[in-house]
Amino acid sequence: MILRQYGKTGKQCSILGFGGMRFAKVEDTELCARMMVEAAQGGVNYFDTAPAYFKVKGELAFGAGFRELARLGLPFYCATKTFEASEAGIRREIEKQLPRLGLQAIDFYHVWSVVTLENWRERKNKGLLAAFRRLKEEGLIRHICVSSHLIGEQIGELLREEVFEGVLFGYSAYNFPARERAFRAIAERGLGCVVMNPLGGGLIPQNPDLFGFLRARPEQDIVEAALHFLFAHEQITTALVGFATIEEVRQALRAAESFGRQPAPALEKVKAGLREAFQDLCTGCGYCDHCPEAIPVPKLMDAFNHWKLRGNSEALLERLKWHWGLPAAEAARCTECGQCEQACTQRLPIIERLRQVASLAK
Repeated sequence: MILRQYGKTGKQCSILGFGGMRFAKVEDTELCARMMVEAAQGGVNYFDTAPAYFKVKGELAFGAGFRELARLGLPFYCATKTFEASEAGIRREIEKQLPRLGLQAIDFYHVWSVVTLENWRERKNKGLLAAFRRLKEEGLIRHICVSSHLIGEQIGELLREEVFEGVLFGYSAYNFPARERAFRAIAERGLGCVVMNPLGGGLIPQNPDLFGFLRARPEQDIVEAALHFLFAHEQITTALVGFATIEEVRQALRAAESFGRQPAPALEKVKAGLREAFQDLCTGCGYCDHCPEAIPVPKLMDAFNHWKLRGNSEALLERLKWHWGLPAAEAARCTECGQCEQACTQRLPIIERLRQVASLAK
């Protein structure tokens, strides 16, 4: 397993990380622990969870796994998160998390899911940064990190705080055009960079023909190809995969192992392939992100992609709620001025798609 430096922390993390939000049988903590052990034996040392995963059952499953990893002498780092913003709230949270995880300290503790700058400013004004600094001084957390879905230049405001040592960030072969500027901002500051949703929220394995341009050879497994695309970015510390079953762990381990034996994919060729393949899907370039009504058009079009590819509106609503923190009603504010369509490099029917999204508002 290839290890990479996590920013300036001095820690080396595996290029493949274990995400804890997709366990098929989270109540079976022994099975979850076996999955974590199998991953660690294959070289994975970065394990990510959160208190809301399965309503804290995810952290309890990780606790069982960490105890087994410690018993076997397998090295690991724990990453988890908090939605809390006040010092009192954060302390209440972490005092529950540490016993669940069976740890004395958390390696990478994240301000969780910053989706808008307004949300970030509100949380910061409640004293969040000072609280995180004190937790680090007390040895309860080792590194201060942030989880964000901000795109374009917006993430710069977070990074200018000069407190974060790493970023957990959505980036994949599906959505990289919308994320490249933010990705560069992270890399330029030399921060640890862990990417989530490496398989496009399941869109890549569910649409292997559409994403065939990722393959370095015709017979290559599409999951392996998608992970190799990410591994080839040397600025990415870890690609975080959420595992449901032990077979999925083994599949990802094979991809990590084969990456070291094969030439890295030519990134620019792959990126050109995406633009060619997505003729009717939004590639997330962001040129439409200047709506006079402040409608987050790129985010709504990203969610529309999920509707189109999965064939059901529930996929769109799930994407809006869990990834972007937006209601479908955002699309209903469109005045049909046409500015977004004029800016669209793909000439997509954005107004009609906004109408369809708005029709799902409850």
